[in-house]
This record gives sequence, C-alpha cells and structure tokens, in this order.
Amino acid sequence: MSKRRGWTRRRLLASGAVGAAAGLSGCLSQFTEQEDSGGSELTIADFRGSGPMVESRSAPGGTSMDDLPDLEGTLNVYLGGGEGGLYENLVRLLEKKYSNFTAKVRIAPSTQLANEIIEVEKGGQSPADVFWSIDSTSLGLVADAGITTKLPQRVVEPVPKGFRDADRSWVGVAGRARSIPYNTDEFSESDIPNKVQQFTQNDGLTGAMGWAPTYGAFKSFVTAMRLLEGPETTKQWLSGMQDQQISRYSDEFQVSNAVADGEILAGFANHYYALRVIASRENAPIDLAFTKNDAGALVNVSGCEIVEGTDQKELAADFVRHLLSSEAQEFFATTTFAYPMIPEVSPVGPLPTVDQLEPPEIDLSKLSNLEPTLELMREVGVL
Repeated sequence: MSKRRGWTRRRLLASGAVGAAAGLSGCLSQFTEQEDSGGSELTIADFRGSGPMVESRSAPGGTSMDDLPDLEGTLNVYLGGGEGGLYENLVRLLEKKYSNFTAKVRIAPSTQLANEIIEVEKGGQSPADVFWSIDSTSLGLVADAGITTKLPQRVVEPVPKGFRDADRSWVGVAGRARSIPYNTDEFSESDIPNKVQQFTQNDGLTGAMGWAPTYGAFKSFVTAMRLLEGPETTKQWLSGMQDQQISRYSDEFQVSNAVADGEILAGFANHYYALRVIASRENAPIDLAFTKNDAGALVNVSGCEIVEGTDQKELAADFVRHLLSSEAQEFFATTTFAYPMIPEVSPVGPLPTVDQLEPPEIDLSKLSNLEPTLELMREVGVL
C-alpha cells in the first residue's frame, strides 16, 4: 500500500456549511410551523453555505426563484429522513421570501411517513400534500401504492431522466453518491479497487474496512447490486466482505469518522459524510474514491411527490419546482453537500460531476423492492 502526502484533484477541503452535521435535528412527531415574518428580498448568499471553497463559487445557473410563480397558501409537507432539519431550513427560507406562503412540516423517518400516507390515503385523505423523502425507496413505496399525482412536465423537465420517475410520480431534488472514504495517511486512490466486486479479492483490505449494514443507504446499495448482478452474486459479495473481517458501524457518518481516525482505513458510505468530517475536522486524513458503473457507484436521490388526495396540487407543484431552482440547488450543494439535480449547478469543491462518477443504469424506482434484499442479508448474517 502506498502512502500519499498532500492533495489530489479530488481532495475534499473544508467547505460550505461547516456546521452542517451539527444542524441535523432529531425527528419530530408533530407539525412545526413558523410564524409569518413577512416577505423578504433574498439573494443567493441567503441560500449558500459558507467556507473557503463556497466563497469562490460562481453564481449558479438554472432558473431563479424570481422567475417562478410566487408561492401562496398553506402546504402540508411530510419530510422524511435524518436530514429533515437541514431541509426544513430551506422551507423556512421560502416562507421568508413569500409572505403569503406557510409550510406545515412534519419530520419523521421516511419509511414511517410513507407507510402513514399509504394507510391513511387508502381509507380517506392524507393530511400530506407533498411527500419529500431522502431516498427513492420510500418515494417508490408511495408511488407503487398508486396514490400520487403525476408531476407537471414543467416541474420535472430540469432534471436528467435518470433522476426522476419515468411516469413523473416523483422527481429528485438532491443526489447522494456511493463512495469509498479512505485514510490518506495509509492509502492512495490507486489502492482502492474501481469495482465493488474486487473488494473481496484484495488482501490489502483485510481487516481494514468498515460498513453500516443496517443503514438505509447501505440497503439501497445492496438492492442495486441485487438488481444489477443477481441475488447469488450479491450474497457471495456480502459473505466475502465478512470473510475480509469488515468492521460494523451503526451509520455511515461513524464509518467516515472511523476512517479519519485511522480506526479503519476505508469503508462504504455516501459521499457527503466525508465532507462533513472534514468540515468539522480541519486537515482530517480522508479522501474519496469511487467505483465505476456498478452498484458501488449508485447515485440515489432525495425527491418529492404530490399526494393524490391534496386540494393544493398547483401550490404543491410550484413548491417542488422551487426546490429545483438555482437558489435551492445551491443550498443543497453548499449546505448539505448533496449533488445538485440540475446540470447548471456544480457540486461543491473538487467533487467529480455525476457524469464523471459513471453511475450504473438503473431505475431508482425499483429500489423500493427492499424485502428480497433484507432476506438475503439475513441469510448471510449481515442483518
């Protein structure tokens, strides 16, 4: 294994939203609502994070909120996932910009909200107007239940086809790439295999890696592998990684911190966790590598769909379109470190673009078929 000192083109510097990880709030079980503070003239600086690389960013492209219809009325937003607190900050900025707009936001785990919407909608009208989930799996559950309204073409048009449902049931608003965080004091990028199947065959990684198999993003990754490679190959890979004496963590932020600590030397995690480590720990010895055109290169999305029973379809559509504005996409890139969903806004810092990542061709809607994945993970003792 070769050690590397200094920086590469993908070295992740401390950048926007230094307090991003600290801004994650706990799940709430009831609606929260902010009092009307009056309309305000907001600039891109209000939506952009802070930090050395963020300050040098050029103005984002795409469509500005100023060129979209004003948001007027009250909207019930079910916001699912651990990033709900960060995403709610964007909702409050929209309230600040539009004095006649109020969002009632309910934050809880994505799967919980998806199941609630499905059960309530089957028996009547769900309180939710918009379901905003941090993963396509939960979006797919609600869409498969047949209780979403087709999004207008004007809403989904800015997003590349791979990151929106073919039937326009949902659209991605922010992306997260699977990655391999590695310790730069011990590894160089060339030490990291560029195919996920090669990790079980690399003696240099024995006892050096970590994963978070109970974490939702990991289950989506395994589901993608099952769909792309088949269940038997996926089971063999899971068993092979266990033979590699891989360490177990409860979430992928812990995996990334453990890499920076030298507790492990590499791991499997969504890309933004390494950025959050560096944002809170200057000069942390961590960098990212990416596999190519396989499940390890999956780019999943946070996205939105409109619940069928809503009487606020136009407002809901306008709200989702605002999440794809240049200001909102800049917010996702610089505050949550997510991948923007519109090509006119760049990812933060030296992150490779989505095209450079070479993600696999896969229908993200099919990631909602999770039970076969859980069964095979149980079979090999991962769960």
